[in-house]
Amino acid sequence: MKYTFLIISVLGLASCANEPEQALEQLDKKSAREVTLKTVTQGDTVLHITTQHIWYNGEEIASKSDTIKTGIAPQTWGTVDTASTLSKVPIYVTVQ
Repeated sequence: MKYTFLIISVLGLASCANEPEQALEQLDKKSAREVTLKTVTQGDTVLHITTQHIWYNGEEIASKSDTIKTGIAPQTWGTVDTASTLSKVPIYVTVQ
C-alpha cells in the first residue's frame, strides 16, 4: 500500500512538471480578464490607475477604470526619506 501511494505521487508530480509556460501576449482573449496598472505623478499627487477589461466568447462584456490619488510623500510621524515617493512603492494585486 505504501509503494502504491509513492508511485502515484511520483507520477502525479512528473506529469505537472511538463507543462510549458505561455506568454501573456499569446493567451487567447475569447474568455479572459486583463488588468493594467499604471502610476502617474502629477505635481505633488500620485495617481494609481487600474484598468480592467473582461472578454467572454470573444466579446468585451465589461470595462472599468479606477483611480486612487495619494500624496507624493508618505505622511508619517517620524522623519521622511525624501528619496522615497509613493510612485515607487510596489503594487500588489489580488484577483479572485
